Amino acid sequence: MSANAATPGSPKGGPAFLRARRLLERVDQATKVAVIGAMAVMTLLVVTQVVFRYAFSSAIDWSEEVARLAFVWAMFMAIPHGIRRGVHVGIDALFVKLPDVWQELLFRASSVLAAALMAVIFWFAWQVTVYTWPEMMPTLNLTAAVYYVAVLLAAVHCVLHLLLLAWGGRDTWKHEVQP
Repeated sequence: MSANAATPGSPKGGPAFLRARRLLERVDQATKVAVIGAMAVMTLLVVTQVVFRYAFSSAIDWSEEVARLAFVWAMFMAIPHGIRRGVHVGIDALFVKLPDVWQELLFRASSVLAAALMAVIFWFAWQVTVYTWPEMMPTLNLTAAVYYVAVLLAAVHCVLHLLLLAWGGRDTWKHEVQP
């Protein structure tokens, strides 16, 4: 078997591709834990806030802000996972009527274009992050730019997924069981 031959059940791409995919799998695992943690924090804070308001006629002043922050982080950290599984909204009425070779070429080209668009999002999110860095959150001793840091990280993570898809094609994650 040559160095560029794929192992059974994996996409073509050679050892460099497989190393890149394994590295991205580790990043995905870390962000998956972060998403679960953020959702848990958000849920716990919202439930606690409801109990405090109705049972004790009191409120935790910082809980809404932290819950909102956890929600934003969870949503942005989850976006690359949707790219990996191909579950984001798309219109493929024409695409599916094309021959497989054209579908593959268009898939790879659209992955490169989407990566470029995510790089643009990163650039603008960077500018907004720098601009809002001096602003502080009302109830926390934390910069308001932390919302945009989630966008920065998500954009980088999305670019990595999109470039891997452009490299490996539609079969990049074929070895996984899709939902």
